[in-house]
Amino acid sequence: MSSSTLFLTGGSGYVGRNLIRRLCADGHRVSALVRSPQAAAVVQALGAQPVQGDLLDPGIVAAMQGCTALIHAAADTDHRNASPNQWQTNVEGTRNVLTAARAAGVPVAVVLSSESALTRGEPLHQAREDHPYPARAAGVYGASKAEAERVALALSTPQFAVKVLRPRFVWGRDNTTAMPYLLQAVRSGRFAWIDGGHYHTSATHVDNLAEAVSCALTRGAGTRIYHVCDGAPVPFRRLIGAQLQAHGVQPPDKQVPRAWLRVFIGLDDLFRRLRLPLRAPMTRQEFASSAVEVTLDDSRARTELGYRPVVTLDAGIAMLKRHVAEQG
Repeated sequence: MSSSTLFLTGGSGYVGRNLIRRLCADGHRVSALVRSPQAAAVVQALGAQPVQGDLLDPGIVAAMQGCTALIHAAADTDHRNASPNQWQTNVEGTRNVLTAARAAGVPVAVVLSSESALTRGEPLHQAREDHPYPARAAGVYGASKAEAERVALALSTPQFAVKVLRPRFVWGRDNTTAMPYLLQAVRSGRFAWIDGGHYHTSATHVDNLAEAVSCALTRGAGTRIYHVCDGAPVPFRRLIGAQLQAHGVQPPDKQVPRAWLRVFIGLDDLFRRLRLPLRAPMTRQEFASSAVEVTLDDSRARTELGYRPVVTLDAGIAMLKRHVAEQG
């Protein structure tokens, strides 16, 4: 895609910040939806034009006039099931943003989703895009992402091509989502490897996700879902341990049996139904994301989008070490 104006939601978030860096470097003009002066300052410093508004504001259609693509990266990613508005943000926010883009005549929408749309707490091995949604989602987050995908794809038309990208465990520099939580868990002594952490996982470096977004702007078909990964699956322990070490933190050898966690999660479900103020150390959603194998087949993205990872695990860890050192 030649230089164009792109409309981005979630621009001040972890993925959004890195998308702005890549898209601006590619010569695109980026208008980023923001809700606060702080968010506006962040996206402006990165080179994007802030647009004051909200995911649920129908008036944002005016801000999308003349844009050549929408990139919908905004989401409530809370895995602790503690956000009462998560469904509204992820589902109704997606519906409103895409409806506005279609009304504004935007021809392409790239929607960032998550493998959590498929998880229920059992292993997923090289899952393809047509893997069925679970009858019972692991949590509100997974359920909301699955429904948001349905909403997005239903809005696709020949004149408005909606493409959904599903990354898994987005990581890399500037990570303000999972990594702060993991670092705090290690430092507080609450971190333990589940059954040793040797099960496999797919992952998506944030630069690889940006590459897939760039590919999807001009390639691929509407009403299609595309998995986006770094390449071959790796042991979960290797992926997380290397990132912790890049941050100067040595992960412990402590382990916890997966079977014990399943018992605790069952109790957590009971506590919630009874509205008791007790909580297990891990929610069902967190368990589904980090306690079992979750690996994805990304051959569709490679074939239809021309996607190829631009960062390997080793290169990404080296980049992360440099970034941490630069931050002091």
